[in-house]
Amino acid sequence: MYKRILVPLDGSATAERGLREAMALCAGQQTKLLLLHVVDDYPLLIETSSMTGYDEMMKTLRQYGLEVLAKARKTCEEASVHCETLLHEVMGERVSDVIVGQAGQHACDLIVMGTHGRRGLQRLTLGSQAEAVARASAVPVMLVRLEPAAATG
Repeated sequence: MYKRILVPLDGSATAERGLREAMALCAGQQTKLLLLHVVDDYPLLIETSSMTGYDEMMKTLRQYGLEVLAKARKTCEEASVHCETLLHEVMGERVSDVIVGQAGQHACDLIVMGTHGRRGLQRLTLGSQAEAVARASAVPVMLVRLEPAAATG
C-alpha cells in the first residue's frame, strides 16, 4: 500500500514505538522506510555561551543522531525491513518543518511518528512537533503513542 514511509527518530521510547508501527506496516509489502534524525541546534543557542562549546555540543549531537539511526537500522535489518537513514542538521528551523520537507523531498507517502500526547500546560510549554507535522503535512501522518504500561514505567 505504501511505497516509502518517513519515520522521524529522536531516541525516545515514543519514537521507537513509531518505528515498530511503521515496520508492521511494511509486513509483506515492498515498502521502504526512511529513518530520519534531525540535529537541532536551537537548545544550544540558548545554553551555549562560547563557539567552542557550541561546536563540541553539535559534534556530540551528531554522534548521538548517528547512534540512534544505526540502532534503528539494525532493528529494521533484523526484521528484514528495507530502510535508509538520513541525518539532517538544522539551524534556526523548526524540526516539524524539516520533517514535512524531507517527506516531500524523498517522495514519502506516509509519516509515522511517536507522540507523547501531552495536554494542557505541558503541551503549551513544550509544544508538539508531532502536532505541527500533522497540521502541515501534505501526506498522511500516523501518530503513535506509547502503550499505557510503557508510558508510566
